[in-house]
Amino acid sequence: MSNPSADQADVLWFLPTHGDGRYLGTSHGARDVSLRYLAQIAQAADQLGYFGVLLPTGRSCEDSWVVASSLVALTERLRFLVAVRPGLLSPSVAARMTATLDRISNGRLLINVVTGGDPVENAGDGLFLDHAARYEVTDEFLQIYTRLLQGETVDYEGQHLKVREGKLLYPPVQEPHPPLYFGGSSGAGQDVAARTVQKYLTWGEPPAQVAEKVADMRRRAAAVGRQISFGIRLHVIVRETDKEAWAAADELIQYVDDDTIAAAQKVFSRMDSVGQQRMQALHRGSRDNLVVSPNLWAGVGLVRGGAGTALVGDPETVAQRMKEYMSVGIDTFILSGYPHLEEAYRFAELVLPLLPLRDTTRGPAPATPHRGPFGEIVGNTVVPSHVRQRAAS
Repeated sequence: MSNPSADQADVLWFLPTHGDGRYLGTSHGARDVSLRYLAQIAQAADQLGYFGVLLPTGRSCEDSWVVASSLVALTERLRFLVAVRPGLLSPSVAARMTATLDRISNGRLLINVVTGGDPVENAGDGLFLDHAARYEVTDEFLQIYTRLLQGETVDYEGQHLKVREGKLLYPPVQEPHPPLYFGGSSGAGQDVAARTVQKYLTWGEPPAQVAEKVADMRRRAAAVGRQISFGIRLHVIVRETDKEAWAAADELIQYVDDDTIAAAQKVFSRMDSVGQQRMQALHRGSRDNLVVSPNLWAGVGLVRGGAGTALVGDPETVAQRMKEYMSVGIDTFILSGYPHLEEAYRFAELVLPLLPLRDTTRGPAPATPHRGPFGEIVGNTVVPSHVRQRAAS
């Protein structure tokens, strides 16, 4: 099965509820990630025209539902991609939470289905299921959850979950329910995604590997009479020149020593997430060969779990690499950069104008002297001219 290309894309940014700073693996240059700081990032993303923001989940993060609920009133168009955790939450309670947040945000909720890949963290949360059983629970959870959100009264008895006369009294704004996003690289996870979700996510593997994964997921979805769309989670390091961008990549990990890498890789190795294993295979915990594909750098994954690769380069190069992912079917990009506030502006101003975007990702407003100050007035009199003019190509 061939992979039809995506003609247009949506771009989301990231809310760093697990911490932020100018460097990885150190407290040097670190920031206090308060609600006020998260609000700054969310409002910047809203103003800059991003489609939405992803909120991470897990014990290393502030709770994504509480944070999203506190930020919806401070934003206007921005969507919030928030995690549901099958096995940690009943599907009926999750459906009520979903409907409520979708209602108070006026339909700006997106749902990220996360099964959890760290057995130690799962045990701390009271979840003692192996990889296969977690996906069985996820499958049952989503059957109940989606039926409730569609207004059904649900009676269900499965191997793991049982509901009698489940009902949702207050429906969500979005019909039939907020879109479901899902990232799982194992066969079990991909089968669940093919049957249930609207958007399948992958971490930032090289384009050829992503193309194989997309083609496989299209086949799995077609086998059950469905079509799904595709997104990718990446970091970005963009600067005016390639040289500056690669220097920024080196600076990002300048305080990461071998002991820090070893400690992080030890944690990652205990996880049963196939996606995490694929991320580790790109760099194998070594600094020796971090460029795993043209302009795709795996340095972030030396110490950060989950998404571990970054697109690195000047604006035109980064845009071209994103278009390569679009050519294999990716229509949604979930991006981040350190620090997240400054990099939200940098990416929006330098790269978004070069991409074919959907109407739901507006990009920053064009710089015209009639819309307010864009650059400091020269000598208190002269409006600065545009040095570089960029257009989608």
